[in-house]
Amino acid sequence: MRPLKTKYKWLIWSIIAILLAGFLMMPLPLYSESPGISVGLKNFIKVDNKKPNFKGDYSLTAISLSQLTGLGALITLTNPHADFMTKDQVMAGATSSEEQKIDKIDMDTAFNNAKAVALKKAGIDYKENFKGVYVRSLQPNSKFKKDLKIGDMITKINGEKQASVTDFQSTIRNHKLGDPITITYSRNNKQYNSTHPTVSLGGANAKIPGIGILLIDHTTISTKPKITADMGKIGGPSGGLMFSLELYEALSNNNLAQGRLISGTGTIDREGNVGEIGGIDKKVISAGESGSKIFFAPYLKVPDKYLKYEEKHQTNYQLAKKTAQKYEPQLKVVPVSNFQQALDYLEAHPVKEENK
Repeated sequence: MRPLKTKYKWLIWSIIAILLAGFLMMPLPLYSESPGISVGLKNFIKVDNKKPNFKGDYSLTAISLSQLTGLGALITLTNPHADFMTKDQVMAGATSSEEQKIDKIDMDTAFNNAKAVALKKAGIDYKENFKGVYVRSLQPNSKFKKDLKIGDMITKINGEKQASVTDFQSTIRNHKLGDPITITYSRNNKQYNSTHPTVSLGGANAKIPGIGILLIDHTTISTKPKITADMGKIGGPSGGLMFSLELYEALSNNNLAQGRLISGTGTIDREGNVGEIGGIDKKVISAGESGSKIFFAPYLKVPDKYLKYEEKHQTNYQLAKKTAQKYEPQLKVVPVSNFQQALDYLEAHPVKEENK
């Protein structure tokens, strides 16, 4: 009987080992958010087909998102710089393909906004050409939901091109709720038409007619010198501020970087206002590990009663400063609400003579 018991024990342990191995390798509906790359923008941006020619660089910081296995979840538990995220938090209801399109749209928009800000500050003329609006998301009540996809670009309303986002919205709002409206949109270089009634925008805008999309304008900027960027698989809007600093330095030759690698993050609009982003604590870690000594963080005044809506119940600046103090004490976190504040800081804090 003893050999038989031993055999059963080995069988049980073998089953346990197989189940454990399966769990460790099985994909989970969880993701890990951890520090990603921190790399100088000279690697991506060109001015007249050449890398920007100045000493130093402005660094783009990013987070890394990866779907977890059981083993990955255990590793994430031991990593003080990683956080768990659910699939809904990462994808917000979009598919992987749709999320890639959204990231590309956001990146292109950030770069165009940064172009406008840098060119204006450098005193260089440029032309804007409104192409249409991108579909970033669709309301559940949109009658166009069966036809439109995320990433489609709407070019015409009732057969007519619009001159701006404002014209686009005004044309739609000149209709009554339930009125039919025809849109022309492009997908994969092909054009389509779709006609459906307008719907309520909901909430405080319940009486305002719309087509039920969250839109982003697609406006190209042309200028001399020619400015281009190839960001590869990097997406999202958070590089806006650093794009604008890189471009301004390249166009103005003001020597603000002075050989330094300067990091930071934040969205930017056409007026140069800097907006908050997600995962700033991970970006601080990336910046510190890259050798940066300066990190620009979006600054937003938030009353204490609203901090519960902020990531980890802290503003971007608060979280960035706390992270740097704990893990990257050599990194100076600088709060900025707009592009000009970043320039002012660099002008007021040049490299010391002994460090040149």
